[in-house]
Amino acid sequence: MVSKTDITIEKTARRIAALWKSMTDTEYQELLDHLCIRQYKPKETIYKDFESPVDVMCLMQGKVKVLKDGIGGRKQIVRVIKPIEFFSYRAAFAHEDYKTSAISFESCTIALIPVELVKKFMEENFEICRYFIQRLAKELGISDDRTVNLTQKHIRGRLAETLLFLKNRYGIKEDGSTNIFLCREDLANLSNMTTSNAIRTLSAFANEGLIAVDGRKIKILKEKTLKEISQTE
Repeated sequence: MVSKTDITIEKTARRIAALWKSMTDTEYQELLDHLCIRQYKPKETIYKDFESPVDVMCLMQGKVKVLKDGIGGRKQIVRVIKPIEFFSYRAAFAHEDYKTSAISFESCTIALIPVELVKKFMEENFEICRYFIQRLAKELGISDDRTVNLTQKHIRGRLAETLLFLKNRYGIKEDGSTNIFLCREDLANLSNMTTSNAIRTLSAFANEGLIAVDGRKIKILKEKTLKEISQTE
């Protein structure tokens, strides 16, 4: 992970240019001239639903959750963002206000690029256009899979799928725990269940020896069994 002292405009621009694979010298200089880096505290709102998108964002450091309001004020986590990934661009490309909100899980560093500049790059550079088309296509596929998983599976299958998803998304620490610490409410929102059901199911998994739980730290002990639960329950 990039340390805060390493996050400069120039290094950030180079990392973004590497994602886009092909930029002219003029485009790269425009990126340098307009790129902005902003720090966010844990649980700080990055953007809100119904706001108009101004910037395309790239998470450089930290973790971000993207939420959508549901019935009765209940929130659903629809995506989790990891470094180095772009987000907040769907609404901009669709000429819409945000339909979601984004909040930092932990301290985050985010690069912001003006929407109009990104659109200009896409019109002039096919590789940048290709990048965002592929990102949108992948996100749509993930969204389709999770829609089926979180609406057709039972509670145990949903939570098992979420734990495996977090492991695959963020990796694991040296002690074997997932590299993200979520409160029970966030686990529930990510699994499309109530917080009380998430707590009970998490305790059941721990009692069955499938996971080890220490506060917000979760270590997967029997991944194969969790996969079977995710696929069959």
